[in-house]
Amino acid sequence: MNIMDFNVKKLAADAGTFLSRAVQFTEEKLGQAEKTELDAHLENLLSKAECTKIWTEKIMKQTEVLLQPNPNARIEEFVYEKLDRKAPSRVNNPELLGQYMIDAGTEFGPGTAYGNALIKCGETQKRIGTADRELIQTSALNFLTPLRNFIEGDYKTIAKERKLLQNKRLDLDAAKTRLKKAKTAEAKSSQLNSARPEGDNMIWAEEVTKSEQEVRITQSEFDRQAEITRLLLEGISSTHAHHLRCLNDFVEAQMTYYAQCYQYMLDLQKQLGSSFPSSYLCNNNHNAGTPVPSALPNVIGSSAMASTSGLVISSPNISDLKESSGSRKARVLYDYDAANSTELSLLADEVITVFSIFGMDSDWLMGERGNQKGKVPITYLELLN
Repeated sequence: MNIMDFNVKKLAADAGTFLSRAVQFTEEKLGQAEKTELDAHLENLLSKAECTKIWTEKIMKQTEVLLQPNPNARIEEFVYEKLDRKAPSRVNNPELLGQYMIDAGTEFGPGTAYGNALIKCGETQKRIGTADRELIQTSALNFLTPLRNFIEGDYKTIAKERKLLQNKRLDLDAAKTRLKKAKTAEAKSSQLNSARPEGDNMIWAEEVTKSEQEVRITQSEFDRQAEITRLLLEGISSTHAHHLRCLNDFVEAQMTYYAQCYQYMLDLQKQLGSSFPSSYLCNNNHNAGTPVPSALPNVIGSSAMASTSGLVISSPNISDLKESSGSRKARVLYDYDAANSTELSLLADEVITVFSIFGMDSDWLMGERGNQKGKVPITYLELLN
């Protein structure tokens, strides 16, 4: 029973305090009550903390978008994080593209120029996907986590103490308002002392004394809470310094990622060839003439002549081969992508068997690689002894 009485009294006291704060807040908004202003230093600290919170949230959310553009994936990761469970591993976009390229290259044939290039590009894309995964993990650990800890930890504590400071200020101003009203009533009572019993004056004097005591207590609580809040807010400078170190870690992670991607693509370019034959840019015109590489070191023969159909390379060796019915080995100088089913795709540095067929165009030979046969341009070949 005593516990119940205590709870009822406490509930009533809390309700009274809440009502008093609500009245004070409303009167302040209506300009009917005075408001205790915080000192300029504390106001600046509060403004700095609020600004830090707003921009930290924006930077954090946009970084999450940068690292994981898929909103559904971000929601899934958020749910798993709240459930304190590890999110399932997911193939990222570069890894998925790389796998598609490898599968396509395998089906087209690793021995074809296009299939081989697809496989090389796919392997590079998968390496980029791995680097992307490492960037996300490093950035989440060294950059996003500290920002999130500030929003969900330090700033929540600051907001709690700030709200408590606001309540203490309302209590102080409400006490000041009651003291002001008590003094006004006491003054009026003194003026009408002759017309009122002496007991009325004593009541208002006691009310003034009680209000003055209440103001002293609320002022002390307000000052103590203001000091606690100020100490917390001054830690924002340390937070900025910590976030600066985290930002440096994020920049370093990005630098490593982009350097890796650049190196991967540089290696891929070297594998595919730093320059492509000019005919690659006009594959639809293969039938109009012979494809001609943009650079022709170590080409077949030693003399060349211009023709209306393009650049034609003539050589005694080629002439002999065309006049005979035999075959020769030839080394491929450049990658070549077959324009149609009658042609044979070539890979640089591979060795194939070539021979001539009666009536064939002078710029072409028949090439043979295992069970694969097709026309090949002579400008891409070097006959071997």
